Amino acid sequence: MNTWTIAKREFGAFFKSPIAYIVIAAFVLITGYVFFFGSFFARGNASMESFFGFMPLLLIFFSPALAMRLLAEEKGSGTLEMLLTYPVRDVEVIIGKYLAAVGVLAVGLLVTVPFAVTVGKLGALDIGPVVGGYLGTLLLGGTYLALGLFASTLTKNQIIAFIVGIFFCFALWLMGMFFALAGPIVGPILQYASPLYQFEKITRGVVELRNVVYYVSVIGLLIVLSVQVLESRKWK
Repeated sequence: MNTWTIAKREFGAFFKSPIAYIVIAAFVLITGYVFFFGSFFARGNASMESFFGFMPLLLIFFSPALAMRLLAEEKGSGTLEMLLTYPVRDVEVIIGKYLAAVGVLAVGLLVTVPFAVTVGKLGALDIGPVVGGYLGTLLLGGTYLALGLFASTLTKNQIIAFIVGIFFCFALWLMGMFFALAGPIVGPILQYASPLYQFEKITRGVVELRNVVYYVSVIGLLIVLSVQVLESRKWK
């Protein structure tokens, strides 16, 4: 119950400030421009492939921008200690704030649904890859948000949290791009551990349970790490 209350409070706080509107507007404008003017008309076919293909790179910046304020802002202003004086557990605070950020990401993706509708009116659009693409984007973005949340627990400065979050996300992105250079033994391990590899499989339109389990496991691990960092304040 506390988790849901915190999630609703945090979600509302996003839209009481210009941050959510600016980030979502930038997200929609960039994806719309790159998709329609950068590749869609050049390809000449009714497909969202290039739209979702751009997401892993864009989310590297979009997700940390949403997550940077989750803990860093409250730690910097001193309101975190006030929040934690209420009868709530650290894990409830972390999960509540994380769910709020995922909610904002979902709103951003929902705003792009007209892109798919437009493509569908221009040609025969395969729904399977579109549904898989949105699910994969939500899971990948959720993973990057968890990384951004973890970065936000490490500092009181939002800008530092943003930069550290980008670094973490970019490192995972690179792992998915250059796993072949790691050799025949380490390479396949890095490939499977890469969120980009899992994303590409989901966006083909065939969602396997192991792909979802991978993302849920990584997100769960990052949430546990964030809770541990938050709880470490008790020992200082």
